[in-house]
Amino acid sequence: MRKTPLNRPSASGLCYPDFTLNRDIPEPDLDGSKLRIAVIVARFNEHITSRLLKGALKAAESYGLKEHTVNWVPGAFELPVVAQKLAKSGHFDAVVCLGCVVRHETDHYRYVAGEAASGIQRASLTTGVPCIFGVLTCDTDEQARERSGGEQGDKGADAMRTAVETANLLRTL
Repeated sequence: MRKTPLNRPSASGLCYPDFTLNRDIPEPDLDGSKLRIAVIVARFNEHITSRLLKGALKAAESYGLKEHTVNWVPGAFELPVVAQKLAKSGHFDAVVCLGCVVRHETDHYRYVAGEAASGIQRASLTTGVPCIFGVLTCDTDEQARERSGGEQGDKGADAMRTAVETANLLRTL
C-alpha cells in the first residue's frame, strides 16, 4: 500500500504538495495467469513495432499470461477496427494495440495518430473490453527507438502491464 500526496490549490490556483492522504492505494493486480489478451501490431515502422511486440510479450510472460494471440495490420490507422472486432468476439479480456507514427516533415502523422487513438478508445468504450493504446507518436525514429526498449523505457511492456492491470480490475467491479 502507498500513501498518495494531495495537491491543494493556493490562492493563485496553483497546486502545491502539502500533505499526504491517510488512505492507502492498493497495489495493482498483475497476475495474468487467468487472462486472455490479444495483441495487434502495425507493420508500418516494423523496425520499431517489432521491438514494442518483443517488450509486450516479455511482459506477458513475466505476468504469467498463458493465452495470447498476435495479429498484424498494415498500419496504426487499422488498429481500431481490428481491436473492436477482437474485443467484441468475447474471447479476450483485453486488447493491446501497438504501433508507431513518426512526424517527419508533414502533418500526416497527426491525423493517423489522432484517429488511431480515438478509434482505440471508442472500441474500448463500446465493447467494455480494455483496448490499450500502445502507439508511439514521436518526432523522430531515434525517439521511437528510445521508447521501444531503449533509454526511455519500453512502451510495449507498459501497454501489456496496463492491459493486465485493467482487465483484472474490471473482473472485480
